[in-house]
Amino acid sequence: MHPDSPSSRLPAPGRRAVLGAAAAASALAALPGTASAAPATRKTPVRRKPRALPGGGDLGPNVLVFDPATPNIQGRLDEIFRQQESAQFGTGRYQLLFKPGSYHGLNAQIGFYTSISGLGLSPDDTTINGDITVDAGWFNGNATQNFWRSAENLAVVPVNGTNRWAVSQAAPFRRMHIRGNLNLAPTGYGWSSGGYIADSRIDGQVQPYSQQQWYTRDSAIGGWLNGVWNMVFSGVEGAPAQGFPNPPYTTLATTPVSREKPFLYLSGSEYRVFLPEKRTNARGVTWGNGTPRGTSLPLSRFYVAKPGVSAATLNQALAEGLHLLLTPGIYHLDQPVRVDRASTVVLGLGYATLIPDNGVTALKVADVDGVRLAGFLVDAGPVNSATLLEIGPSGAWRDHSANPTTVQDVFVRIGGAGPGKATTSMVVNSRHTIVDHTWVWRADHGDGVGWETNRADYGVVVNGHDVLATGLFVEHFNKYDVQWFGERGRTIFYQNEKAYDAPNQAAIQNGSIKGYAAYRVGDGVTTHEGWGLGSYCYYNVDPGIVQHHGFAAPNRPGVRFHDLLVVSLGGNGQYERVINDTGSPTSGTSTVPSTVVSYP
Repeated sequence: MHPDSPSSRLPAPGRRAVLGAAAAASALAALPGTASAAPATRKTPVRRKPRALPGGGDLGPNVLVFDPATPNIQGRLDEIFRQQESAQFGTGRYQLLFKPGSYHGLNAQIGFYTSISGLGLSPDDTTINGDITVDAGWFNGNATQNFWRSAENLAVVPVNGTNRWAVSQAAPFRRMHIRGNLNLAPTGYGWSSGGYIADSRIDGQVQPYSQQQWYTRDSAIGGWLNGVWNMVFSGVEGAPAQGFPNPPYTTLATTPVSREKPFLYLSGSEYRVFLPEKRTNARGVTWGNGTPRGTSLPLSRFYVAKPGVSAATLNQALAEGLHLLLTPGIYHLDQPVRVDRASTVVLGLGYATLIPDNGVTALKVADVDGVRLAGFLVDAGPVNSATLLEIGPSGAWRDHSANPTTVQDVFVRIGGAGPGKATTSMVVNSRHTIVDHTWVWRADHGDGVGWETNRADYGVVVNGHDVLATGLFVEHFNKYDVQWFGERGRTIFYQNEKAYDAPNQAAIQNGSIKGYAAYRVGDGVTTHEGWGLGSYCYYNVDPGIVQHHGFAAPNRPGVRFHDLLVVSLGGNGQYERVINDTGSPTSGTSTVPSTVVSYP
């Protein structure tokens, strides 16, 4: 977020009271036996198995399903937007679903924790003749806090030829077809700090204007207007040519490995979840030539979870072989959700939010093939968790190259909605994992924020080999934001801000080094590569703090970086170097990046 946004921000409502969650206890039946010729005997109590959980079912009250004949769609959209427009740390969660067909005269304004999606197999099955709008009127034209909202699987014919999607972090734009231009800035241009596009076609021009950084993957665009600091493209037809640092474009012809996010759709009157297939050296959209490639599952194969359900029940469903569909709302957990079966899908709607209440890990994945985690938020609880999300156990070693685990639009937050703590937010131990768009955020504003109040030392730790991150946003951790110890790791696009609230230089001193790197590759790693990585500092408590470098890595030929930048926002803190001891220092109060085009 740009420092010109107020440091105190808007007051946030307190966290909702804990939702009730009770698991049905197994009944015990003591069955005494008697006989006329023998003394009475007592049988051992029999523990009955829990009743099998049903698959499928309704999607709950916070999933709104529209068809072209639904009356007053605009009125319902407006009602939800009024509630969610400024509810940055509120408890409301909504999923808006549009059945295939054409809709006319709509302007769907999308606020916090609101997802809008089409229910066709292709975006072109569901056409909005109108707009899907994100603007920043609630924050005086500043879009740097337009988080936690999404648009997926729709075609849009904008009223005036241009659709506005002025977002920052955690606001994915997936499988969209814009039959016109796409403006990524707020009215009046203001500030904006996004963002992410994947598997989308924009027939006209993408217009970032004030966007500080952006990542676009496996898409097709009619043109790209400008860049501020860091614009990254992989597998994008029509992308601008490589130009970093001026213009600040990092362009890869293809994405090494990708597999699109699972999505809900209608087959006749039946809900199903589509599972796109893996692509290598991908370029362009998956849906351009009719039916996308992949498989699908009926909703009956999913446990449709509602807020208030216990972790024990979620684990029972998983143990019974069901996948999980998390409907919108807040889920309090007193034990980890354990994904132990290969190819399990955990799909959230409307920013379903998992909160570990007693210091547990929210979700753990076994060392198995093909798990798909998508579309939910993990919010740290008030008792410190050692980790919040674990992909594979410590020591995971199996080869998952044929069917990797994917983590997509899974966001992690520590503080902001109330005090939260976690030593490490996300740990990736499984080989070949694809982390495709995440924002892992130690809050810099909201409720329960302070250097120790929402303490979180480490953002993302990667121990597994052959892990790929496409669209990695990690911000504000007390120590290292990203540490990468696995071999052959790759990151395409990284956005980072160091913690604003460090009280003084001593608080971030890392042995003899001034500050902890935003992205550190372990000393023993021999092969690693990154493209389009940026780190910013804004030390607003002590603007005199000096950060030695944004990036740290072993200096060997197999560890390579392309297009790195560091920037001091308004002179609030400075970097001495970009990576290791290489690169120019940031200078004075001018918010001008220092760059390194190639390292070593």
